[in-house]
Amino acid sequence: MSTAVNYLSCAVLWIGLAVKAPDLVRHRHDPYLRAICAVLGLAGLCFFLGAPPTVGAVNRLGGVPNLAAPLTYASITAYGAASQVLIVYWRGGPAVHRVARRWILAYTGVVVGIAVTFALGEAPVERRTDLDTYYAGTPYLREMILLYLAGHLAAVGVTARSALRWARQVAAGPLRTGLTVLGAGSLCAAGYSVAKLVAVTARWTGRDWSVLVTGVSPAAAGLGALLTVTGVLIPLAVPRVAEWRRASRAYVRLAPLERTLEEVIDRRALRLPRPRFASPATRLMWRQTSIHNALSHLDAHLDGALYDRTRRAVLSETRDPDRAEALAWAVIITGAVEQDAAQPTAARPAGALRVPGPAALVRVADVLSGPLPRAVAARARAAAVTGSA
Repeated sequence: MSTAVNYLSCAVLWIGLAVKAPDLVRHRHDPYLRAICAVLGLAGLCFFLGAPPTVGAVNRLGGVPNLAAPLTYASITAYGAASQVLIVYWRGGPAVHRVARRWILAYTGVVVGIAVTFALGEAPVERRTDLDTYYAGTPYLREMILLYLAGHLAAVGVTARSALRWARQVAAGPLRTGLTVLGAGSLCAAGYSVAKLVAVTARWTGRDWSVLVTGVSPAAAGLGALLTVTGVLIPLAVPRVAEWRRASRAYVRLAPLERTLEEVIDRRALRLPRPRFASPATRLMWRQTSIHNALSHLDAHLDGALYDRTRRAVLSETRDPDRAEALAWAVIITGAVEQDAAQPTAARPAGALRVPGPAALVRVADVLSGPLPRAVAARARAAAVTGSA
């Protein structure tokens, strides 16, 4: 895997960590959120430490040849454990904390073992990409290599089995998709350990299969990390994207109602400052607030009798209560805007109509985007005059 791919993958993962960091600060005691951040952070650290320039820099700054190796192996081990802990907290259950602690303690032991075996062994020749096969027969370093590969293989194997088994038990949707992708990523990550174990075994028998370490294994690790993190994020991102889409559509659909009230909003300074670089939900709330402020100001001009007549007339024609309500509101809002312009200083006693909810406001805006309100209002007024005659 090229150095650029290592650093790009690290950057993407740490950007994801930065996005989740505010949630972690607000909910620092949430173990599931901590596990997600640990997976993102450790996956990025694996790519960062595995890049050859980083390996050389760590060895040089530490003053110990191949010091980067145990650090990289420890981060890979911790990443594998964090993935399994995430599955444990994700699924939940009565013994979730006890199971998670067992995984953490077990892999803490593996990390300690990596440090001890590296300290006991001798690795005087720096190897940035093929240390596993170069020192495959060296006492203690051999044990270190086998320890981290076996630990990583066990972690990702259990993660894959847990994720795929759980995916078969849930209904189709973002959770099932995420678990399937996570399981596939864990299987790819297992290819990292398997390829290295095969290369180490080949070295013991006098064969040089270093390409498995320098080519196949990094590619499997990169694809595995990408799929694993994608699988984790799918159940989190899909509902949020759907919410953003709903908020964006509602924001756009409310524009005709805001334009109808624009003169009132601007003349009475009823609009809050427009939010910059805000989420769709925040922009929607900003537009809804401006509309509510204007409707509250127009309260005295909202003709309740005209509303009732219009609603009954439309309901008798369409048998659609939602459309009847939307048309009635559109009629009295346009009339109230005209009256407010003609009598801007009129006394404003409290009205009797309750402002529609968010969904109803969107339907009112849809009606106002066409020519119907004035025509309906004219018919309603004509009916009122005829009835009084």
